[in-house]
Amino acid sequence: MRKPPIFLLSILGYAFVLVTCATASASRVLNANYVNDLSRSIEPNWVRDPYSKYDRQAFIAAVGMADSRAVAEKKAIGNLIAIFDQIIQIDEKLSTSYQGAVKDGVIANWSENTTVDTAISVSTGMYSLIGVEIGDVWNDGRNSYYAVAFLNKAKASQVYSEMVMLNQAMIESLVNIPMDEKNTMNGLARYQYAAKVADMTKPYLNLLSVIGGSVPAFKSGNDYRLEASFISKEIPVGIIVQNDKFGRIHGAFAKAFSDLGFVIGGNNSPYLLEANVIAAPAVFPNNPNGLFFTRITLNADLKDAKAGTVLLSYSFDNRDGHTTQEEADNHAYMAAERRINGEYATKLNNYLSRLLSEK
Repeated sequence: MRKPPIFLLSILGYAFVLVTCATASASRVLNANYVNDLSRSIEPNWVRDPYSKYDRQAFIAAVGMADSRAVAEKKAIGNLIAIFDQIIQIDEKLSTSYQGAVKDGVIANWSENTTVDTAISVSTGMYSLIGVEIGDVWNDGRNSYYAVAFLNKAKASQVYSEMVMLNQAMIESLVNIPMDEKNTMNGLARYQYAAKVADMTKPYLNLLSVIGGSVPAFKSGNDYRLEASFISKEIPVGIIVQNDKFGRIHGAFAKAFSDLGFVIGGNNSPYLLEANVIAAPAVFPNNPNGLFFTRITLNADLKDAKAGTVLLSYSFDNRDGHTTQEEADNHAYMAAERRINGEYATKLNNYLSRLLSEK
């Protein structure tokens, strides 16, 4: 197993401390630096305009109102987050894919801290803005509570700049690999994951631009995806199928690899998909319709030809029937072809997503 760089372990550990400290203030009901206005009978100016008290140059602020203090504070935070809503949103599929990669162990391999993924992800839920604090709170003497949530621009700029730097360090550790490793399945997986980290970093950069922070140069996820597509075109995969019929099984596997950008090579390729098909009549004693059936068993292994290791195994059993044995054979092969078309590309893509966690 490849050990992670000590440098990377250190910065990820620091990231967790950074996030923990930054988010702790958001959980406090009242910041000690601000006045508790619950005893005041006259409505403070900040209720109508939070910037009457919170300098617009230094803070971004929002007010929440509800019939309880706790709910008013939550609404204030929600209203503050809404200011950034469009720029911190992350595509749901991307977020799910990213979190899935984290759960598969990519981050766990680099740090024993299972919550460190907080440092490199953005949520659009409550408290998603690191460094949000509750300031003043006021009750009108009846049933209405008002609260201010604010974000200190200077502090937030420092925190999010650190987050960008940490993500950049992670990306560099992924893509700075020898050339002979780059054009491999592992190299491809590294660039694909780097693209996810870059995508998850974009909201940080957007937020920094809004709060006036320094926005560093940062490659987009599409840059790394483009590089990944170049890598896949340099990875030929040979396909060998025993007992194929009309090339259906070979064609189905070839389509799956081609759809993911791989080149179909010969039998001397660095990666080989070796498949064996066993087709035999299936006899059923109680067969009132008099149909003929064929059972197909398929076993396929994707191998690293040089290492001689099996990277991904795939197998299934199918059966199909028709009025003649020959037609039953044909339909069984067509059903197997459809199944490969529907399953194998996804299985291969999932393997690539898990690949880093197995290193």
